[in-house]
Amino acid sequence: MSNGSGGSGSAGKGLFPGMLGTGDIIFMILACAAPMGVLAGLIPLALAFGNGVGMPGTQLAICLVMLLFAVGYVRMLPHVRNAGAFYAYIAASLNKEAGLAAAYTALVAYICAATSCLGALCYFASHFTTDVLGFATRWEMWAVVSIAVIAWLGFHKITMAAKVLTAALLLEVGIIALIDILILIDKGFAGLDFSSFTPAAVFAPGLGISVIYAINGCIGFEATAIYQEEAKNREVTIPRATYGAILVLGTFYVLSTWCLILAISPQDVKTVAAADPGRLLTSISSQYLGEMGRDVLHLLTVTSLFAAALGFFNNIARYFFALARDGVIPARLGKVHPVHGSPYIACVLLTVIFSTVVGAYALAGLDPLLNLATSLSSMGAVGLMLLLATTSISIPIFFARRGEYSPGKTFAPLIGGLLIATATYLSLANYSALTGTTLPAVNNLPFLFLLTIGFGLVHGRYLRKRRPDIYDRIGSTQVEEKDASQAADQGPATATA
Repeated sequence: MSNGSGGSGSAGKGLFPGMLGTGDIIFMILACAAPMGVLAGLIPLALAFGNGVGMPGTQLAICLVMLLFAVGYVRMLPHVRNAGAFYAYIAASLNKEAGLAAAYTALVAYICAATSCLGALCYFASHFTTDVLGFATRWEMWAVVSIAVIAWLGFHKITMAAKVLTAALLLEVGIIALIDILILIDKGFAGLDFSSFTPAAVFAPGLGISVIYAINGCIGFEATAIYQEEAKNREVTIPRATYGAILVLGTFYVLSTWCLILAISPQDVKTVAAADPGRLLTSISSQYLGEMGRDVLHLLTVTSLFAAALGFFNNIARYFFALARDGVIPARLGKVHPVHGSPYIACVLLTVIFSTVVGAYALAGLDPLLNLATSLSSMGAVGLMLLLATTSISIPIFFARRGEYSPGKTFAPLIGGLLIATATYLSLANYSALTGTTLPAVNNLPFLFLLTIGFGLVHGRYLRKRRPDIYDRIGSTQVEEKDASQAADQGPATATA
């Protein structure tokens, strides 16, 4: 396959194959979801302003919807082997113009999600030093340090980032699991209340808001396909990682949210959560683990947000790589480091983008949590929900064109896509609940996605007319050549895998 103008950046130097196993990818994906940050920041808001006691049942339902999406998502793997994920899937299913629109939407959404994590990270880090260590630090200092460390890890082998993300995730999930166990022991079998999973609780007033927060907590699992070129035996590893990430996230959120409700009591949960949602988790952790446990939880919130920002950084860098390899953006961004196997030029560009976005908020004197994190996290979530819905609905179209119909290829992704599209509508209709503000400048940010989509469609049309060679490669650069060269180097066993 000719690489054309995109080949100078990466010909014969693709992402290193066989670097990541199922566990590595699951941990990286779960880190992007920032489970500690979700449990400390989003779940209390859902308990306070959503359907309250019905939140665990809502989360269970969203987990099932995401599994419907995943059923079709993983069936695309043998047909679209590309680090661009959404970009490549939509290009193959609909058309290449739509694929480019998806690529630019994904870039904007992931950048918003990553920089919002950085904002929250800086806020909690500065408060940690003040409240726990007894001295004040500026959040801007933490921004500089965090971006530098993330860039350094992103520049090096992906396995290094995977180890850091694994350690961070195990620590945060471990302490939450300990709190869950202590709550269940304290309440005993007689104190368990399963009303959270009844239809009356789930469909109570505020369901729309709870759906928003439930989906926000799950977003990120779809990035498994981004790492398929670096995965070991990707046609086995990626499906396992996708299903595994959804099931682990779903179990974690459903169980932990239910335990928080039990710790407070189903009757009082809305009132208690609304009184001080920001301190709900730390208050309960102090009750069961003491002041030291509260401080550890505070620290792990910081590491959770750092892990999420690092995970998003890796996702975005590989999007840049996929677009550059296809010749859509400058080929230099598709260069792979000869030692580390990372898209290192893309990492440099991304470091500049992160620094610019966060620096702009700092120079404007804005708050890293109330302004930076709040405004950009909501926008990133909506963008990714748009992509999930579009991708899921496009999968049946892809297989229909091939004359292939089955529950996994047709009905599951179609139903999942329609349900995610409904949730996206609820998110836009209740967007001020996501941002926590009535400022028009913040609540109108999602309209920027219309410009992003329009730019992608126009760019695709331009390439179709003026650069048909590049247009033909959009979303279709696959890894068979790399597989062949790897098989030649490592023997027939690899080729068989």
